[in-house]
Amino acid sequence: MELNTRGRYAVMAMADLAKHGGELALPLPGIAERQQISLAYLEQLFVKLRRAGLVDSARGRAGGYRLARSAALISVAEIMAAVEEGTRMTRCAGEDAAPCLPGERCLTHALWGALGDHIAAFLRGVTLQQVIDGMPTGNSLSLSPRAAPALPFGSALQGAGK
Repeated sequence: MELNTRGRYAVMAMADLAKHGGELALPLPGIAERQQISLAYLEQLFVKLRRAGLVDSARGRAGGYRLARSAALISVAEIMAAVEEGTRMTRCAGEDAAPCLPGERCLTHALWGALGDHIAAFLRGVTLQQVIDGMPTGNSLSLSPRAAPALPFGSALQGAGK
């Protein structure tokens, strides 16, 4: 999966801002310390988050950043898009780019593309407020009412050759 620290750190920093900031502007050094993220890296991310309209900056002694709107109105997908983090699962750069293999798409291209679409849809449906309230984990997440039951890895193949 094409997901690097840029997206993860942006979501972590925004969650910190939502949890600890409220109406107050928080200085980046405090967020950097709590989240164990380089201050210089956070500064780069917050320039992009501000340009995207997700945070407002305040100058002066009580300066820093605050959410531009309620955490319940900011999706994780918006944060990821603001810092130019995609959810591409294929090794090629998308449908309009050069194919995975010379002259053609790989056999599993549609599978990985569909998975990327599901991840993107999931992230669009998760708000920053849900993140700070605690997301359900593991089997308690229901992504589809028609989802097949999860099988232990390899169990479908066990006994197939016997």
